[in-house]
Amino acid sequence: MSLFDSEIWIQLMTLIGEVTFFFILGMLLAAVCLAIIAAASITRGKFYLPRILIPGMVLLEGLVKAFCKLLGLDDKDLITFFITLRNTMNTKAFSETPIEQRAVFLPQCLRSAQCPAHLTPEGLKCRNCGRCPVGENVVWLESVGYRVFIVPGSTFIKRMAKKYHPRAIIGVGCLMEVKDGIDMSDRVGIIAIGVVNVKDGCVETIADWTAVRDAALLGIKPPSGSVDFHSPAE
Repeated sequence: MSLFDSEIWIQLMTLIGEVTFFFILGMLLAAVCLAIIAAASITRGKFYLPRILIPGMVLLEGLVKAFCKLLGLDDKDLITFFITLRNTMNTKAFSETPIEQRAVFLPQCLRSAQCPAHLTPEGLKCRNCGRCPVGENVVWLESVGYRVFIVPGSTFIKRMAKKYHPRAIIGVGCLMEVKDGIDMSDRVGIIAIGVVNVKDGCVETIADWTAVRDAALLGIKPPSGSVDFHSPAE
């Protein structure tokens, strides 16, 4: 009798099959529960079981998205919810991080189409020419104590994070860029707050500067004599 015909082999294959079946079934049930919790949180504007939602949505993102679609939610709703959830969970740790250990990453698409700034090994160096709101906001952020980078992509973010080792960052960008940035930060142990642009696109996008400045002031006081930029985003 060969090994494959033996009773032990049959029992082993049966056990593996049963374990696999219950594992898949468990994943499906977990994804359904997470989708229901996410849907309830989005529709009611209140976070339910956030410490279960975050790891669950990271591990079962694809399945959760699929079930959320069945519940009438699109990807944009779910991603927006994910970002808001992560921001809420990270607020306390971000507030407790010293300002000198924080950084802000802005996308280069925020600049004017006539921007005179040039790309350097550390991103664009804003010349505060007045053609877009980036300059005055960079000046304000730096006056608070932030290191500010205007970057063309995630490669620069990784490079600057590796070089300067910030413990906490504010990432600005379109919906998917912010989500990917939060995921990347989580993998390398950086506390991230994401701010989604109010206007997307590849050229002359618009940041929610009020939200950027509110995030920047978490846990600190604004510098004395600083300009109050808490006005609607331009």
